Amino acid sequence: MLTQAFVHILLVDDHPLVRDGLRARLETIPQFAVVAEAGSADEALEYAASHTIDLALMDINLNGKSGIELTGRFNALYPEIAVLMLSMHDKAEYVMQAIQAGARGYVLKDAPAMDIITAIDTVMSGGIYYSAGLARQLARPMSPALLLTPREREVLQRIATGKSNKHIARELDLSVRTIETHRLNIKRKLGIEGQADLIRFALEQTLVK
Repeated sequence: MLTQAFVHILLVDDHPLVRDGLRARLETIPQFAVVAEAGSADEALEYAASHTIDLALMDINLNGKSGIELTGRFNALYPEIAVLMLSMHDKAEYVMQAIQAGARGYVLKDAPAMDIITAIDTVMSGGIYYSAGLARQLARPMSPALLLTPREREVLQRIATGKSNKHIARELDLSVRTIETHRLNIKRKLGIEGQADLIRFALEQTLVK
């Protein structure tokens, strides 16, 4: 099932031929528009600042900075942009590092074309998507806290102490809107709805110092 909302996509891969193939594949879907392509982390950050982007489709191997490092930067600066990793690496540690950095999904490059489309639809609908083989590797029990990025942990710590979005934004030198986005992402990752549950979770995980 494809998303009904129009999705503005940034392709981040240091191989032009790979980007060409991805663009051709994605633009067969009317709701998808590739609005920019980047071959490096610096280019990707420039485009994120100057374009309307809903989703970044990102490789791990980039010149100068890894896609995982770049995902962390995106999550800190542009948390409203969903990051979907598209990589040849199928090791569980890569997947966990990407998710901890803020990625909302991880798809293998050799996956069927429909997997990428399904992944984008899932991520843009608020879910998290892994290629089938990766999902089996990640099926073992783990703490939900491992899904949070360092920035999300900082925000959660302050939510737990009762601070307002405005107060948190001032402390972290971020906009109120960015804090609101982090709050929504934390709830989505943890499956939490109310603030009381957020505080309880923070205390259980000893996130509050």
